[in-house]
Amino acid sequence: MHTADSAPFACRELENLAGLVERVTFHNAETGFCVIRVKARGQRDLITVVGHAAAIQAGEWVQTSGAWVNDRVHGLQFRAKFLKATAPTTLEGIEKYLGSGMIRGIGPVYAKKLVGAFGEAVFDLIEQHPLRLCEVPGIGPKRAECIIAGWAEQKVIREIMLFLHSHGVGTSRAVRIFKTYGKDAVQLVSEDPYRLARDIRGIGFRTADQIASRLGIARDAAIRVRAGISFALAQAMDQGHCGLPEDELVPLTAGLLEVPHDLVTGGLGDELEAGAVLAGKVDGQRCIFLAGLYRAEQEIAERLLTLCSGHPPWPVIDSGRAIPWVEARTGLSLADSQKTALERAVGAKVLVITGGPGVGKTTLVNAVLTIVAAKRVRIALCAPTGRAAKRLSESTGRDARTIHRLLETDPKTGGFRRDEQHPLDCDLLVVDETSMVDVLLMRALLRAVPDSAALLMVGDVDQLPSVGPGQVLADIISSNSVPVVRLTEVFRQAAQSRIVVNAHRINRGQMPELKTLEESDFYFVDAPEPEEGVRKLLAVITQRIPAVFGLV
Repeated sequence: MHTADSAPFACRELENLAGLVERVTFHNAETGFCVIRVKARGQRDLITVVGHAAAIQAGEWVQTSGAWVNDRVHGLQFRAKFLKATAPTTLEGIEKYLGSGMIRGIGPVYAKKLVGAFGEAVFDLIEQHPLRLCEVPGIGPKRAECIIAGWAEQKVIREIMLFLHSHGVGTSRAVRIFKTYGKDAVQLVSEDPYRLARDIRGIGFRTADQIASRLGIARDAAIRVRAGISFALAQAMDQGHCGLPEDELVPLTAGLLEVPHDLVTGGLGDELEAGAVLAGKVDGQRCIFLAGLYRAEQEIAERLLTLCSGHPPWPVIDSGRAIPWVEARTGLSLADSQKTALERAVGAKVLVITGGPGVGKTTLVNAVLTIVAAKRVRIALCAPTGRAAKRLSESTGRDARTIHRLLETDPKTGGFRRDEQHPLDCDLLVVDETSMVDVLLMRALLRAVPDSAALLMVGDVDQLPSVGPGQVLADIISSNSVPVVRLTEVFRQAAQSRIVVNAHRINRGQMPELKTLEESDFYFVDAPEPEEGVRKLLAVITQRIPAVFGLV
């Protein structure tokens, strides 16, 4: 009997297993995920195999490699990293296979008749002498045609999977490739394996490059160099860039692909001509962008200008009456800077509120929401992370969601269900921590905002930009195309925090106050060398902070 554990495949040696499929418990036609019961060689009882297959039927013979795991709910399973199914050779397997419903026109009854009439030669007969099917009682010309078409379809699937497996493609990826390209998969992948990185989510340049190598495509082939340019730009995108200067992109690509610079220069010209990448000027320097990112930035700009046009979706608000009302309603006493900001906020269709910590952004947002809510405005609140959404919900007393939840992520496509065709149900959308929103997410969000709705973006422009590509909030502010409220006054309660005070001193170009004070939340730890800084940082995190706050 096999012992089981939950270690990942990468941590242990894969085991091979082969056997006859007795039953298909579950099969997802979209993803290929399957759960099958197998009569395996060397096993007395049926075993459960979990893996991926484009098509799988009872009666087939499967060859797999994977590892035994003990699932908490379903018990002992063999999780197959690789799964290959072949047509059965025994009479029992052939009958089970034909009767499984995988071929239209054949059920258990006709499967038994076909095996009884032609035995083990039934598969060859369907393929080479299909007219003989009519010798079986009950099978006429129409049913025979249906059986022939079904068999041909299954044969195509097997040929595609065999081709992909032979070129080093794992089963789950092979299923995705088949689902994307269908019966043309072999031809399309053979012509341009690098299209896999463009067309299929989860397959990158490295995987496509390995397949290309197995297909005999040379390392200096034009098709590889052109794909490598997009790969280099994608690498830069992972570091937050939307594009690269041309004089940086060429040597970067040449280094990644290990090819001469002149090949990359030629490939770049071809990619620009084909429209796969686009060129533009940034501060007078020629830069190259992935076409999708370039257009995303353009779309953000166009969408913001569209939203800015027109009037807010609420009646004109008299700020002279609204401000005293909201102060009395909330018990807040707004500073002059906040009153000025509030007056602009209730009159703008699109607005950015920015400022460092402790300047009253939350107070201002709450005042805006209280006023417009009195006008029966439908409000939606969102933030880029779960923690930020929770803080926004706590500070406003209203439901706030992550941007992905608000837009309703579609796991099948990787996109969102909410878009220009199915916009959000709101009159005012508030986006908190906007500095963390990247270009692609902002485009998706703006697509889903109704033309009539107002948009309020809140964030600290001096915070680090998003992990993803772009610095959306900073670019929106610097464009001078959208009204911006800058809060700079640090309020008394926030000023008690030396972290807040020093953050604002740094933003003003001043040195922070480094002197250690009792009951302060700011400490300066001197570390003249990077290595010493690492040691001291670890000591602070693992020893001093737990000791001070009783976290031990």
